[in-house]
Amino acid sequence: MFNKNYYCLVASLREYTLEADKKGFDARAVIDEIREELSKSDRHALELFYGYYDIENIIGLKAGRSRFNVLGNFSREELEQQLARPTALPQYMAEVLRAYADPENEEAVGRVDLSLPIEYNLYTAYYKACATSGCSYLRAWAEFDRTLRNVCAAYAARRSGKDVANVVVGGGVIADALSRSSASDFGLKGELDYLDEVVAAVTDEQNLVEKERKIDRIRWSMSDALAEKDYFNINTILSYLSKLNIVQRWFSLDERVGRAMYDELIASLSGREVVSKAIENI
Repeated sequence: MFNKNYYCLVASLREYTLEADKKGFDARAVIDEIREELSKSDRHALELFYGYYDIENIIGLKAGRSRFNVLGNFSREELEQQLARPTALPQYMAEVLRAYADPENEEAVGRVDLSLPIEYNLYTAYYKACATSGCSYLRAWAEFDRTLRNVCAAYAARRSGKDVANVVVGGGVIADALSRSSASDFGLKGELDYLDEVVAAVTDEQNLVEKERKIDRIRWSMSDALAEKDYFNINTILSYLSKLNIVQRWFSLDERVGRAMYDELIASLSGREVVSKAIENI
């Protein structure tokens, strides 16, 4: 299957981003603009990409928290309605919610382990859905994101005396090592290039803001690496959005850092530079 190319859209990313900053940085507005330009299959990849934030919001609503992440596909009002009757949610989310809502339904419960927290099952279902996506960037990003979050969660659990196995989502070599290893580095040294950086960030940095900044720097670098040879397709778009999400997060956490990252994002969106790179690799 061939990827659709979005020459005009990629050339417009800089303008979209600049426009979003005029009334205060608004990543949601940029995402909505991009969504309208995508093909049906690529729009599905975009919505799956942002499904993580829908799950984050579902968990927050169920816990009664006021914070709501605007990067999700659904508004607060829409999610509140869907929690009562999940008719519009993606199947992977709806199946988990229905199982917890009706534990007597053997068909639904048979595929969901109700002995585990609902957030564990929601995130597990999300990463499984990403693993079968037709979008290569989304598959690779989701695997990276799951590993990164698992490592951070495992070190946090160990420091607080909790069972690490209860916070590690999914399986595989890395997840198994995190769940079972008693080594100080969980036996991960040398497993993946970026893991050493993650371990260094979560174990050595006492300043929480600086630690988060270092981890997001790893995300930023990975977003570039995963779309290194893509220039105008959905992989390029999702790579850009991965960085846009980081900028949005830092504007809400630390405006100074957010502004610096925003400037870096703008600087990377030179249309001439993208075209030159594409020509060089023909």
